[in-house]
Amino acid sequence: MSDYQAPVFLTELLKAKSPSGAEAQAQAVYDAHVKPHADAYANDALGCRHATLNTKGGPTVMFSGHMDELGLIITYVNKDGFLYFDTIGGHDKIMIPGRRVIIQTAHGTVKGVTGKRAIHLMDEADRKKVPEIHEIWIDIGAKSKADALKRVAIGDVATYDHEFELIHGSVGTARAFDNKVGAYIVGEALIRLAKAKTKLNAKIVSVATTQEEIGVRGATTSAFAVDPHVALAVDVGHATDHPDCDNRKYGETKLGAGPIICRGPNINPKVFTRLIECAKRAKIPHQLEADPRPTGTDARAIQMARGGVACGLVSIPLRYMHTPSEVVDLQDVENCVKLFVEFAKSIAKDESFNW
Repeated sequence: MSDYQAPVFLTELLKAKSPSGAEAQAQAVYDAHVKPHADAYANDALGCRHATLNTKGGPTVMFSGHMDELGLIITYVNKDGFLYFDTIGGHDKIMIPGRRVIIQTAHGTVKGVTGKRAIHLMDEADRKKVPEIHEIWIDIGAKSKADALKRVAIGDVATYDHEFELIHGSVGTARAFDNKVGAYIVGEALIRLAKAKTKLNAKIVSVATTQEEIGVRGATTSAFAVDPHVALAVDVGHATDHPDCDNRKYGETKLGAGPIICRGPNINPKVFTRLIECAKRAKIPHQLEADPRPTGTDARAIQMARGGVACGLVSIPLRYMHTPSEVVDLQDVENCVKLFVEFAKSIAKDESFNW
């Protein structure tokens, strides 16, 4: 049994079920933990949360981590009461069948199981195929379409019924480390800066964004609203230290070796340099990755907001991304919080990262 204690704020976010467009449970957790420490706090039409510290400071620094996760959305109920669905976000279809799921409805949660034809009932050719989404269904034990529709409605969303668990020391597994860890990091960094009564030059706006998994939508509108001069996005990144991962193609990043600092066209070079300086000064272990194009994170939207934003990206090493059992070392998460705190403290009055 591990003696490591995961932060309550993080575990509550991991428990929250918040597919893109249905983030209410994660919003409630972020509100409860972050709002009391903010000098100003706001929500928006997409459901993002904007927590501000040092409202009169400058430059404006935006921290961004998305709180949405993968999910399923009910699209059709057949005459026998089986539910058909579409995917929210980028699922690996091979992972979907045989899962326990929790459906959020107007009347509370409904439990179900994702079903498909058993292997015994397939011919040899079918056994080699990955089922299409329309060939999988959710079984809630209903007797008929009418029976099912008393309990669920078209448009209800579902998530896998896989909860957070520590598996060894600070290494844990959860269905949605992507990207509850990011929302936690930006919120926790603000909390620590506020509690320490840190003297800041910058205005810090920690944003828990929505709908990242379907196109960085919350970050797009939030970056316009916040109008930052500089921003750090945080998401999960691929730990490539497991079997069947070619470092020649995907680089070398390891679980437990610290947050990953990105370098490439999506990243402002001055912000990158500052992150490295902060990590070295605070003796925070860190890793590097190179990305030759706009990243698949909030950073791609934030960098291009208004007249452009000096953007950085830090990632938490993660194994088995977009599966029901993602794996993260929570020490990497803690070190990322420390890095964000150091970065906020390092900003000079009215400093520019233009180059």
